[in-house]
Order: sequence, then structure tokens, then C-alpha cells
Amino acid sequence: MLAEVQSRGLTLEKILLTHGHLDHVGAAVELRDALGIPIVGPQRDEQFWLDLLPQQAELFGFPSAVAFSPDQWLEDGDCVTVGTLRFEVLHCPGHTPGHVVFYERGDKLAFVGDVLFKGAIGRTDFPRGKHADLIRAIREKLFPLGDDVRFVPGHGAMSTFGHERRENPFVADERG
Repeated sequence: MLAEVQSRGLTLEKILLTHGHLDHVGAAVELRDALGIPIVGPQRDEQFWLDLLPQQAELFGFPSAVAFSPDQWLEDGDCVTVGTLRFEVLHCPGHTPGHVVFYERGDKLAFVGDVLFKGAIGRTDFPRGKHADLIRAIREKLFPLGDDVRFVPGHGAMSTFGHERRENPFVADERG
């Protein structure tokens, strides 16, 4: 990842984390140390997963990972700037307890991590996952942002909240 950043001549300002699963945070400490930039997010209830990074790595056969805390925790309603972009922070627990979503209102674009996918939702069978909380976060925090809001999930293809509200079997509106 670092080589790609350098080959493109990019300057990173900060590392934004949606949640503490290894596949989303595994390189965060290495990038922070190499670039001298802060790790920002997720919400503080995610310390549970960040403390378990060594066990996550061992369980899934990844190289060793170290537990850490971010330089800044985020809370619902916070704002984070990246360049000229301003992201609103939405605490969306369910997949994990401290999961956050980053929403850029001007571009109608959300980075949702593992909360919502095209045609699916995040798993809730991990420790401290709560299905009801995940469904509530999607329906009460994400869908009200508008049907035309595009989202980038942590895995898979982009979609819109409107498409998922209409078609996603896990969270679609009731059909009479």
C-alpha cells in the first residue's frame, strides 16, 4: 500500500478507520509510523476489537498484528476533513460496536465499511455484533440521507441507498 501511495505521488493526511476488524486496520500502525500521520476513528467502543488484533491475525493466518488505540476517537456527529472534503461521522453499530460511517454531503457519497453491501449487510455473528442495531443504523441513519446517495462498502461493488432500500432483501422496504 505504501509503495502505491508513493508511486502516485500522493500525500496522505490521516488514516480513517470505520471499524477494528483486521482486514480494515491491519496496516494502520505501519502506515502511521512510516508517514507520521494520525489514525482517526472509529468510535471508542471499538477498542474491544483493536485490542484483539493479535488474536485476529493468528485466527485468520495473517502476519502478526499489534493492538493499538487510534490517535483520535470519533463520535456520532463529529466532522473529519480530508483535503477540501468534509465528512460527517455517523456511529452505526451492529457489525461491530464502534463502527462508523463517513458521509460527504456535497458529493452525496458515504464510506460505509462493513455496515451495508450491494445486496447484503454486515455480519453480526462476531462477538459484540448486534443484528437489531445494524438494521436500525441502516434504516434510521443511512437511508434518510437520500436514495441518491452512493456508497462505497468495505467489500464489493458500490451501490446507492435507494437501490438497497428497494432491493436488498435484508433491509428493503416492506412490499404489500
